[in-house]
Amino acid sequence: MNGELNDDRQDGDALARRFEADRGHLRAVAYRMLGSLSEAEDAVQETWFKLSRADIGEVRNLSGWLTTVVGRVCLDMLRSRGSRREDPLEYFVPDPVVTVLDATNPEHSAELTESVGLALLVVLETLSPAERLAFVLHDMFAVSFDEIARIVDRTPAATRQLASRARRRVQDATPPPGPDARRRREIADAFLAAANGGDFEGLLAVLDPGVVLRADGGRALAAASKVVRGAEAVVAQALTYAKFKQASLPVLVNGAPAFVAVVDGRPSVLMSFTISGDRIVGLEILADPERLAALGLSDEDLARATF
Repeated sequence: MNGELNDDRQDGDALARRFEADRGHLRAVAYRMLGSLSEAEDAVQETWFKLSRADIGEVRNLSGWLTTVVGRVCLDMLRSRGSRREDPLEYFVPDPVVTVLDATNPEHSAELTESVGLALLVVLETLSPAERLAFVLHDMFAVSFDEIARIVDRTPAATRQLASRARRRVQDATPPPGPDARRRREIADAFLAAANGGDFEGLLAVLDPGVVLRADGGRALAAASKVVRGAEAVVAQALTYAKFKQASLPVLVNGAPAFVAVVDGRPSVLMSFTISGDRIVGLEILADPERLAALGLSDEDLARATF
C-alpha cells in the first residue's frame, strides 16, 4: 500500500514538474488571449487543475494538449467577460508587463513581451472571442486549424476564415515597424523633455499627425479615461503629463519605451509609446491606481526615479 502511495506521489511530482516546464508558454498564450496578467494566471491555474484531473495516458504531445486546454479556458473567460464588461472598451489599456531598465527581470517577462505590444493587444480586444483564439493560436503559436476547430466547435475551413478576418483587422490597425530600441528611447525622451518644458513645437516634431492617445483611469479615475486623436489634440493635453515633471522612471512596457511617474514614492501614471518610422503613433496611459499598484515595482525601483 505504501509503495502504491509513493508511486502515485512520484507520478504527481513528475506531472507537476512537466507542467512547470510549460508554464511560461501557457502564460504567454493566456496573456495574448486575455490582455490581463491576473486573468492569464487564473487561466494557467485552471489548466493545471484540468491536467491533474485528466487521464493523459494516450496523450502523445502534452505541450500541444496543454496549449489547446489553456486556449479553451481563455475562450470561455472571454465569452464570460463579453457578457459582463462594464468599462468602455474604447478606453481600455491592457495590463502592461513592466521591465525596469538595467534591473534583473523575472524570467517570464521576456516570454510575455516577445512580439506583443500594448497596441497589438488593444487591437486583439476588438476581435470576437473565436477570432482572437484562432489568430493567437494559429498565427502566434502555430497551432493547426484542425486543433483550433475542435476548440471553437467549427470546421477547419470556418476556423481558417476566423483567423483570416482577424489577421486583416490586425494588419489594418498595426503600424509599420519602428526604428531600433535606442532610437525609440531617444524619441520617447524627446517627447518627455518637450512635455516637461511646455515645448509644443517639440511635441509636434515627434508626434505622427494621426497619433492616438488612449488613457485608462479605471473605475477610480473614470473621468481621466479618454481617447484623443491627432497630434494637435494630443499636444493640447499637455497637462496630462504634468505628473512626470515631479519624478519619472524610464521603463520598458512590453518591450516599448515608457515612463512611470512617481509621486510620494508610488507609481502615479504609466505612459507607453508606440513608435513607427521616426514618430510616435500611439500613447497608452494607465492611471488606474489599482492596476498601477499591481505593476510589481519595488521601492528600490521607484527610488530610481529622477526629476
